[in-house]
Amino acid sequence: MRGFPSDGEKNPDADLREELQSMEARVRKMRDNRNSLRDQGRAVAKKRDAVQEQYREHREKLTEMKAELDAIQAERNMFRAKRDAINAQLKELFSQAKGRRGEHGERKSATAEYSHLMSQINNLEEQFETTSSSTKKEKETMERIKRMKNRVRELEPEVEKFEMVAVDLSNIDEAINTLKAESDDAHTNFVDAMKRADEKWNEYKEQLNHRDFLKAEGDRHHNESVEFHEKADAVHKKIDELMVDVNKAREQLNMAIEERKSWLTDHNKSVKAVMKSGAESDEVADMLVNSLLNDGELVFGGVGREETQSMAGRANISSKKKNMRRMGPIRRR
Repeated sequence: MRGFPSDGEKNPDADLREELQSMEARVRKMRDNRNSLRDQGRAVAKKRDAVQEQYREHREKLTEMKAELDAIQAERNMFRAKRDAINAQLKELFSQAKGRRGEHGERKSATAEYSHLMSQINNLEEQFETTSSSTKKEKETMERIKRMKNRVRELEPEVEKFEMVAVDLSNIDEAINTLKAESDDAHTNFVDAMKRADEKWNEYKEQLNHRDFLKAEGDRHHNESVEFHEKADAVHKKIDELMVDVNKAREQLNMAIEERKSWLTDHNKSVKAVMKSGAESDEVADMLVNSLLNDGELVFGGVGREETQSMAGRANISSKKKNMRRMGPIRRR
């Protein structure tokens, strides 16, 4: 007896099997989509890493450029400070040349006062060494030189802030010409440094813009990569949810198949038991063994020992008759 439907019959699991195949096809398609999204995310992540590496290298370049720019700006500021200090000194010398202490009773600048005191000290010391005076006069001169030197020491820290030009204030006109030349030279250096600083700043600013572009590109690629991976994770989550139904359908289909196999096995066993002959029956074999052990004889098909001997005698007579026929008629002499 067959356990599977014929060509004209419908498989009882056809609907379940068709539904399972449909769900499995959906899972395969969703997995392909998930893998494609992940591949795209990894490809974009590689672009992001490459851009970020360029960004790191560019930042190192910017650090070097910024150090160069700072050095040029420091040089520019130094020349400007020197020029301004010399101009202040020139202003004091112009005032001295005109016989004025300062405008509106203002005191001389530290640099001008320092130069003036140094000139007076040199003149007094020269007079003290070359001329003879009374003891009282020499003592007054020494006290005056001492006061001037004390004032010079007070001015030295302020004067040392600038690279002062040492001039001989005994010759005001020559000192003014010297300071003018030094001021012009400082101003020329200042202008040159300012131009170089502006050029370096423009170059630095351009590289800053490129740095911002690289950062924006890196962020854009990163966000795009994250978006692809989030989409892939969402698809993967749906796959997990669908696989629950797929596994349930597989389990139901397997249980139905196993149930039919079990029914066929039991049915075939019952049919085989009904159609089994006496020689194949385990019960008949057990009965014959018991008969042999108890009676010392076997009974086949309900025939006892007497019937067996009678049947054997008849069989011998029949055999003799057959032999006589073969020998033919007996002739007498």
